[in-house]
Amino acid sequence: MSKKNEPKYSPLKKFFTRLLGFLTNPSVCVGLIIFLILVVIMLVIYASEKDRNDNINTLFDAIWYTIVTITTVGYGDITPVSVFGRISAITLLVVGVAIFGALSGKFASFLLDRQQKKDRGLLTMEKMKNHFLICGWKPNFEKILEGVLIANPEVSPENIVLLNNADRSCMEVIQSKEDFKGINYIHGDFTEDATLIKAQIKTAERVLILADASENYSTLEIDSRTVLAVITIKNLNPRIYCVAEIFDSKFEKHLSLARCDEIILTKDYEQNLLVQASSGKGMSHILRELISEETKSGIILAPIPDKCVGITYGEYRESLKTKDILIGILENTGNFYMRRKEALAEAQKNPDMEKIVSNLKKVKSLKSNIPVFNPKDEYIIPDSSKAIFIHGETIEE
Repeated sequence: MSKKNEPKYSPLKKFFTRLLGFLTNPSVCVGLIIFLILVVIMLVIYASEKDRNDNINTLFDAIWYTIVTITTVGYGDITPVSVFGRISAITLLVVGVAIFGALSGKFASFLLDRQQKKDRGLLTMEKMKNHFLICGWKPNFEKILEGVLIANPEVSPENIVLLNNADRSCMEVIQSKEDFKGINYIHGDFTEDATLIKAQIKTAERVLILADASENYSTLEIDSRTVLAVITIKNLNPRIYCVAEIFDSKFEKHLSLARCDEIILTKDYEQNLLVQASSGKGMSHILRELISEETKSGIILAPIPDKCVGITYGEYRESLKTKDILIGILENTGNFYMRRKEALAEAQKNPDMEKIVSNLKKVKSLKSNIPVFNPKDEYIIPDSSKAIFIHGETIEE
Protein backbone atom coordinates (compact mmCIF):
# COMPACT_ATOMS: atom_id res chain seq x y z
CA MET A 1 0.00 0.00 0.00
CA SER A 2 1.38 3.37 -0.99
CA LYS A 3 1.58 6.28 1.39
CA LYS A 4 -1.18 8.03 -0.54
CA ASN A 5 -3.61 5.14 0.10
CA GLU A 6 -2.75 4.77 3.76
CA PRO A 7 -5.59 5.82 6.12
CA LYS A 8 -5.04 9.12 7.84
CA TYR A 9 -5.94 9.59 11.48
CA SER A 10 -6.33 13.12 12.73
CA PRO A 11 -5.05 13.97 16.23
CA LEU A 12 -8.65 14.66 17.30
CA LYS A 13 -9.78 11.21 16.18
CA LYS A 14 -6.86 9.57 18.00
CA PHE A 15 -7.78 11.49 21.15
CA PHE A 16 -11.41 10.33 21.06
CA THR A 17 -10.34 6.74 20.33
CA ARG A 18 -8.09 6.73 23.39
CA LEU A 19 -10.78 8.44 25.49
CA LEU A 20 -13.33 5.81 24.47
CA GLY A 21 -10.92 3.05 25.37
CA PHE A 22 -10.31 4.66 28.77
CA LEU A 23 -14.02 5.12 29.52
CA THR A 24 -14.91 1.54 28.56
CA ASN A 25 -12.36 0.12 30.98
CA PRO A 26 -14.32 -1.85 33.68
CA SER A 27 -12.40 -0.31 36.59
CA VAL A 28 -12.93 3.18 35.23
CA CYS A 29 -16.67 2.51 34.74
CA VAL A 30 -17.06 1.34 38.35
CA GLY A 31 -15.12 4.37 39.58
CA LEU A 32 -17.32 6.76 37.57
CA ILE A 33 -20.54 5.15 38.84
CA ILE A 34 -19.37 5.47 42.46
CA PHE A 35 -18.34 9.06 41.85
CA LEU A 36 -21.75 9.91 40.36
CA ILE A 37 -23.54 8.27 43.32
CA LEU A 38 -21.47 10.36 45.74
CA VAL A 39 -22.24 13.55 43.78
CA VAL A 40 -25.99 12.80 43.87
CA ILE A 41 -25.89 12.10 47.64
CA MET A 42 -23.92 15.31 48.20
CA LEU A 43 -26.50 17.33 46.27
CA VAL A 44 -29.35 15.70 48.23
CA ILE A 45 -27.65 16.62 51.50
CA TYR A 46 -27.13 20.20 50.36
CA ALA A 47 -30.71 20.59 49.14
CA SER A 48 -32.27 19.09 52.26
CA GLU A 49 -30.01 20.79 54.82
CA LYS A 50 -29.31 24.30 53.49
CA ASP A 51 -32.48 25.86 54.98
CA ARG A 52 -32.56 23.77 58.18
CA ASN A 53 -28.93 23.32 59.22
CA ASP A 54 -26.79 26.30 60.24
CA ASN A 55 -23.62 24.27 59.49
CA ILE A 56 -24.48 23.59 55.84
CA ASN A 57 -25.00 26.91 54.10
CA THR A 58 -22.92 26.45 50.94
CA LEU A 59 -22.15 23.69 48.47
CA PHE A 60 -18.59 23.57 49.84
CA ASP A 61 -20.00 22.66 53.29
CA ALA A 62 -21.79 19.70 51.68
CA ILE A 63 -18.62 18.66 49.88
CA TRP A 64 -16.66 18.88 53.15
CA TYR A 65 -19.22 16.76 54.99
CA THR A 66 -19.29 14.16 52.19
CA ILE A 67 -15.51 13.74 52.17
CA VAL A 68 -15.26 13.56 55.97
CA THR A 69 -18.05 10.96 56.11
CA ILE A 70 -16.87 8.62 53.33
CA THR A 71 -13.34 8.62 54.76
CA THR A 72 -14.90 7.59 58.12
CA VAL A 73 -13.01 10.41 59.86
CA GLY A 74 -16.13 11.86 61.42
CA TYR A 75 -15.06 15.17 62.95
CA GLY A 76 -18.62 15.82 64.21
CA ASP A 77 -18.52 19.50 63.27
CA ILE A 78 -21.44 18.99 60.87
CA THR A 79 -24.47 16.79 61.63
CA PRO A 80 -27.51 16.47 59.34
CA VAL A 81 -30.92 17.25 60.95
CA SER A 82 -33.36 16.43 58.15
CA VAL A 83 -34.67 12.92 57.38
CA PHE A 84 -33.25 12.95 53.83
CA GLY A 85 -29.97 14.31 55.15
CA ARG A 86 -29.64 11.53 57.73
CA ILE A 87 -30.59 8.81 55.20
CA SER A 88 -27.94 10.23 52.85
CA ALA A 89 -25.40 10.23 55.71
CA ILE A 90 -26.10 6.53 56.42
CA THR A 91 -25.62 5.77 52.72
CA LEU A 92 -22.34 7.69 52.75
CA LEU A 93 -21.10 5.73 55.75
CA VAL A 94 -21.92 2.38 54.11
CA VAL A 95 -20.38 3.42 50.79
CA GLY A 96 -17.31 4.87 52.55
CA VAL A 97 -16.64 1.66 54.49
CA ALA A 98 -17.05 -0.38 51.28
CA ILE A 99 -14.77 1.91 49.27
CA PHE A 100 -11.98 2.05 51.81
CA GLY A 101 -12.26 -1.65 52.54
CA ALA A 102 -11.82 -2.40 48.85
CA LEU A 103 -8.98 0.12 48.45
CA SER A 104 -7.09 -1.13 51.52
CA GLY A 105 -7.51 -4.71 50.28
CA LYS A 106 -6.18 -3.77 46.85
CA PHE A 107 -3.27 -1.90 48.37
CA ALA A 108 -2.37 -4.77 50.72
CA SER A 109 -2.66 -7.22 47.82
CA PHE A 110 -0.38 -5.01 45.70
CA LEU A 111 2.28 -4.84 48.44
CA LEU A 112 2.11 -8.59 49.09
CA ASP A 113 2.28 -9.39 45.38
CA ARG A 114 5.26 -7.05 44.95
CA GLN A 115 7.10 -8.60 47.90
CA GLN A 116 6.47 -12.10 46.57
CA LYS A 117 7.74 -11.10 43.13
CA LYS A 118 10.82 -9.53 44.72
CA ASP A 119 11.53 -12.69 46.73
CA ARG A 120 11.16 -14.82 43.60
CA GLY A 121 13.35 -12.48 41.56
CA LEU A 122 10.63 -11.38 39.14
CA LEU A 123 10.85 -7.61 39.61
CA THR A 124 12.76 -5.23 37.37
CA MET A 125 15.40 -3.19 39.16
CA GLU A 126 14.45 0.49 39.02
CA LYS A 127 16.64 3.58 39.23
CA MET A 128 19.76 1.63 40.21
CA LYS A 129 23.16 3.16 39.41
CA ASN A 130 26.75 2.09 39.91
CA HIS A 131 25.64 -1.23 41.39
CA PHE A 132 27.48 -4.54 41.57
CA LEU A 133 25.97 -7.38 39.53
CA ILE A 134 26.80 -11.02 40.41
CA CYS A 135 25.77 -13.48 37.70
CA GLY A 136 25.48 -17.23 38.23
CA TRP A 137 25.39 -19.54 41.22
CA LYS A 138 27.67 -22.25 42.58
CA PRO A 139 28.09 -24.27 45.79
CA ASN A 140 29.23 -22.18 48.78
CA PHE A 141 27.61 -19.15 47.16
CA GLU A 142 26.95 -17.75 50.62
CA LYS A 143 30.69 -17.74 51.39
CA ILE A 144 31.42 -16.00 48.10
CA LEU A 145 28.92 -13.25 48.96
CA GLU A 146 30.46 -12.83 52.40
CA GLY A 147 33.90 -12.51 50.79
CA VAL A 148 32.62 -9.94 48.27
CA LEU A 149 31.24 -7.76 51.07
CA ILE A 150 34.49 -8.07 53.07
CA ALA A 151 36.67 -7.25 50.05
CA ASN A 152 34.41 -4.33 49.07
CA PRO A 153 33.47 -2.53 52.31
CA GLU A 154 32.13 0.40 50.29
CA VAL A 155 29.49 -1.85 48.68
CA SER A 156 26.31 -2.39 50.71
CA PRO A 157 23.94 -5.36 50.19
CA GLU A 158 21.34 -2.92 48.81
CA ASN A 159 23.77 -2.09 45.99
CA ILE A 160 24.27 -5.73 44.94
CA VAL A 161 22.07 -7.50 42.37
CA LEU A 162 22.12 -11.30 42.11
CA LEU A 163 21.14 -12.75 38.74
CA ASN A 164 20.84 -16.52 38.34
CA ASN A 165 18.59 -19.52 37.67
CA ALA A 166 19.20 -21.20 41.03
CA ASP A 167 16.46 -23.08 42.87
CA ARG A 168 14.18 -20.98 45.05
CA SER A 169 15.38 -22.78 48.19
CA CYS A 170 18.99 -21.74 47.52
CA MET A 171 18.06 -18.07 47.30
CA GLU A 172 15.79 -18.25 50.35
CA VAL A 173 18.83 -19.16 52.42
CA ILE A 174 20.66 -16.07 51.15
CA GLN A 175 17.69 -13.74 51.65
CA SER A 176 17.10 -14.99 55.21
CA LYS A 177 20.60 -13.98 56.38
CA GLU A 178 20.82 -10.73 58.31
CA ASP A 179 24.19 -9.90 56.66
CA PHE A 180 22.50 -9.97 53.24
CA LYS A 181 19.40 -8.00 54.20
CA GLY A 182 18.30 -5.73 51.36
CA ILE A 183 20.19 -7.62 48.66
CA ASN A 184 18.45 -7.56 45.26
CA TYR A 185 17.67 -10.71 43.28
CA ILE A 186 16.51 -11.42 39.73
CA HIS A 187 15.66 -14.92 38.54
CA GLY A 188 16.66 -15.51 34.93
CA ASP A 189 19.34 -16.35 32.38
CA PHE A 190 22.26 -13.92 32.59
CA THR A 191 23.19 -14.56 28.95
CA GLU A 192 19.97 -12.94 27.67
CA ASP A 193 19.71 -9.23 26.86
CA ALA A 194 16.23 -8.82 28.33
CA THR A 195 17.22 -10.31 31.70
CA LEU A 196 20.37 -8.18 31.90
CA ILE A 197 18.36 -5.06 31.09
CA LYS A 198 15.99 -5.94 33.97
CA ALA A 199 19.09 -5.89 36.19
CA GLN A 200 19.93 -2.38 34.88
CA ILE A 201 23.18 -3.58 33.32
CA LYS A 202 23.55 -0.31 31.41
CA THR A 203 24.06 1.64 34.64
CA ALA A 204 25.99 -1.02 36.59
CA GLU A 205 29.59 -0.35 37.63
CA ARG A 206 30.93 -3.89 38.03
CA VAL A 207 29.90 -7.43 37.19
CA LEU A 208 31.20 -10.77 38.48
CA ILE A 209 30.30 -13.80 36.35
CA LEU A 210 30.66 -17.10 38.21
CA ALA A 211 31.11 -20.52 36.64
CA ASP A 212 27.38 -21.18 36.81
CA ALA A 213 26.29 -24.45 38.45
CA SER A 214 22.60 -23.56 38.85
CA GLU A 215 21.68 -26.23 36.31
CA ASN A 216 23.25 -29.49 35.16
CA TYR A 217 25.63 -27.91 32.64
CA SER A 218 28.81 -29.53 31.38
CA THR A 219 32.13 -27.73 31.89
CA LEU A 220 32.13 -26.79 28.18
CA GLU A 221 28.60 -25.35 28.46
CA ILE A 222 29.49 -23.37 31.59
CA ASP A 223 32.51 -21.72 29.94
CA SER A 224 30.59 -21.09 26.71
CA ARG A 225 27.79 -19.38 28.63
CA THR A 226 30.36 -17.26 30.49
CA VAL A 227 31.90 -16.07 27.21
CA LEU A 228 28.44 -15.34 25.76
CA ALA A 229 27.51 -13.39 28.89
CA VAL A 230 30.68 -11.26 28.73
CA ILE A 231 30.10 -10.46 25.04
CA THR A 232 26.46 -9.52 25.71
CA ILE A 233 27.30 -7.43 28.80
CA LYS A 234 30.12 -5.55 27.10
CA ASN A 235 27.85 -4.85 24.14
CA LEU A 236 25.20 -3.37 26.45
CA ASN A 237 27.66 -1.50 28.68
CA PRO A 238 31.24 -1.17 27.32
CA ARG A 239 32.34 0.82 30.40
CA ILE A 240 31.47 -1.85 32.97
CA TYR A 241 34.32 -3.55 34.87
CA CYS A 242 33.91 -7.24 34.12
CA VAL A 243 35.35 -10.22 36.03
CA ALA A 244 34.65 -13.75 34.75
CA GLU A 245 35.41 -17.24 36.04
CA ILE A 246 36.12 -20.11 33.64
CA PHE A 247 37.39 -23.68 33.94
CA ASP A 248 39.26 -24.20 30.65
CA SER A 249 42.10 -21.84 29.70
CA LYS A 250 41.29 -22.21 25.98
CA PHE A 251 38.37 -19.81 26.53
CA GLU A 252 40.70 -17.14 27.92
CA LYS A 253 41.45 -15.81 24.44
CA HIS A 254 37.75 -15.34 23.71
CA LEU A 255 37.23 -13.45 26.95
CA SER A 256 40.23 -11.22 26.19
CA LEU A 257 38.79 -10.40 22.76
CA ALA A 258 35.49 -9.56 24.47
CA ARG A 259 37.42 -7.05 26.66
CA CYS A 260 36.91 -8.90 29.93
CA ASP A 261 38.91 -6.98 32.57
CA GLU A 262 39.80 -9.94 34.81
CA ILE A 263 39.74 -13.67 34.05
CA ILE A 264 39.72 -16.26 36.84
CA LEU A 265 41.03 -19.71 35.81
CA THR A 266 39.68 -21.78 38.71
CA LYS A 267 41.06 -25.18 37.74
CA ASP A 268 44.49 -23.80 36.88
CA TYR A 269 44.70 -22.14 40.30
CA GLU A 270 43.67 -25.36 42.02
CA GLN A 271 46.21 -27.41 40.06
CA ASN A 272 49.03 -24.93 40.70
CA LEU A 273 48.24 -24.94 44.40
CA LEU A 274 48.35 -28.73 44.53
CA VAL A 275 51.62 -28.83 42.57
CA GLN A 276 53.24 -26.26 44.86
CA ALA A 277 51.99 -28.09 47.95
CA SER A 278 53.48 -31.37 46.67
CA SER A 279 56.99 -29.91 47.09
CA GLY A 280 56.57 -30.12 50.85
CA LYS A 281 57.92 -26.59 51.40
CA GLY A 282 54.80 -25.02 52.85
CA MET A 283 54.04 -23.07 49.68
CA SER A 284 50.27 -23.56 50.10
CA HIS A 285 50.41 -21.77 53.48
CA ILE A 286 52.27 -18.85 51.91
CA LEU A 287 49.77 -18.52 49.07
CA ARG A 288 46.84 -18.72 51.47
CA GLU A 289 48.25 -15.93 53.62
CA LEU A 290 48.85 -13.75 50.56
CA ILE A 291 45.30 -13.90 49.21
CA SER A 292 43.12 -14.68 52.25
CA GLU A 293 40.64 -12.05 53.46
CA GLU A 294 40.66 -13.55 56.96
CA THR A 295 44.24 -12.56 57.80
CA LYS A 296 45.69 -9.11 58.41
CA SER A 297 48.62 -9.72 56.09
CA GLY A 298 48.86 -10.36 52.35
CA ILE A 299 49.03 -8.66 48.97
CA ILE A 300 47.48 -5.20 48.75
CA LEU A 301 47.13 -2.69 45.92
CA ALA A 302 47.64 1.01 46.53
CA PRO A 303 47.00 3.98 44.23
CA ILE A 304 50.09 5.80 42.95
CA PRO A 305 50.03 9.60 43.50
CA ASP A 306 49.83 11.72 40.34
CA LYS A 307 53.19 13.31 41.15
CA CYS A 308 54.84 9.86 40.97
CA VAL A 309 53.49 8.99 37.52
CA GLY A 310 56.32 9.28 34.98
CA ILE A 311 59.18 8.91 37.49
CA THR A 312 61.37 5.83 37.79
CA TYR A 313 60.55 2.80 39.90
CA GLY A 314 63.67 3.44 41.99
CA GLU A 315 62.63 7.02 42.74
CA TYR A 316 59.15 5.91 43.69
CA ARG A 317 60.48 3.22 46.02
CA GLU A 318 62.76 5.72 47.76
CA SER A 319 59.86 8.16 48.26
CA LEU A 320 57.72 5.60 50.13
CA LYS A 321 57.15 6.01 53.84
CA THR A 322 55.55 2.69 54.74
CA LYS A 323 56.54 -0.60 56.35
CA ASP A 324 54.81 -2.51 53.57
CA ILE A 325 57.15 -4.07 50.99
CA LEU A 326 56.85 -2.85 47.40
CA ILE A 327 57.09 -5.82 45.01
CA GLY A 328 55.91 -4.37 41.69
CA ILE A 329 53.50 -2.34 39.61
CA LEU A 330 50.09 -3.28 38.18
CA GLU A 331 49.72 -1.60 34.78
CA ASN A 332 46.52 -0.53 32.99
CA THR A 333 44.27 -0.86 36.03
CA GLY A 334 40.61 0.06 36.19
CA ASN A 335 38.16 -0.09 33.34
CA PHE A 336 39.75 -1.49 30.17
CA TYR A 337 37.32 0.45 27.95
CA MET A 338 38.57 3.73 29.43
CA ARG A 339 42.25 2.65 29.28
CA ARG A 340 41.89 1.73 25.61
CA LYS A 341 40.08 5.01 24.84
CA GLU A 342 42.82 7.02 26.58
CA ALA A 343 45.58 5.08 24.79
CA LEU A 344 43.84 5.60 21.43
CA ALA A 345 43.61 9.35 21.99
CA GLU A 346 47.29 9.47 23.01
CA ALA A 347 48.37 7.39 19.99
CA GLN A 348 46.79 9.86 17.55
CA LYS A 349 48.60 12.91 18.95
CA ASN A 350 51.83 12.24 17.02
CA PRO A 351 51.99 14.12 13.66
CA ASP A 352 54.05 11.35 12.05
CA MET A 353 51.71 8.92 10.23
CA GLU A 354 54.09 5.96 10.59
CA LYS A 355 54.32 6.49 14.33
CA ILE A 356 50.54 6.81 14.53
CA VAL A 357 50.15 3.41 12.83
CA SER A 358 52.78 1.94 15.16
CA ASN A 359 51.04 3.38 18.20
CA LEU A 360 47.66 2.09 17.03
CA LYS A 361 49.12 -1.41 16.78
CA LYS A 362 50.26 -1.08 20.40
CA VAL A 363 46.75 -0.01 21.39
CA LYS A 364 45.33 -3.08 19.67
CA SER A 365 47.58 -5.36 21.74
CA LEU A 366 46.89 -3.45 24.95
CA LYS A 367 45.96 -5.63 27.93
CA SER A 368 44.51 -4.61 31.28
CA ASN A 369 45.80 -5.31 34.79
CA ILE A 370 49.30 -6.50 33.85
CA PRO A 371 51.54 -7.15 36.89
CA VAL A 372 55.22 -6.19 36.59
CA PHE A 373 57.12 -7.67 39.53
CA ASN A 374 60.36 -6.15 40.80
CA PRO A 375 61.16 -4.09 37.67
CA LYS A 376 64.50 -2.38 37.17
CA ASP A 377 65.06 0.95 38.87
CA GLU A 378 64.97 2.65 35.44
CA TYR A 379 61.42 1.41 34.79
CA ILE A 380 59.11 4.40 34.21
CA ILE A 381 55.84 4.23 36.14
CA PRO A 382 52.99 4.61 33.61
CA ASP A 383 49.64 6.29 34.11
CA SER A 384 46.65 4.24 35.36
CA SER A 385 48.87 2.00 37.47
CA LYS A 386 48.81 0.78 41.05
CA ALA A 387 51.57 -0.29 43.40
CA ILE A 388 51.72 -3.90 44.61
CA PHE A 389 52.69 -4.29 48.26
CA ILE A 390 53.02 -7.13 50.71
CA HIS A 391 51.46 -6.05 53.98
CA GLY A 392 52.74 -7.83 57.09
CA GLU A 393 51.14 -8.33 60.48
CA THR A 394 53.26 -7.28 63.44
CA ILE A 395 54.04 -10.25 65.70
CA GLU A 396 53.76 -9.42 69.37
CA GLU A 397 56.35 -11.04 71.61
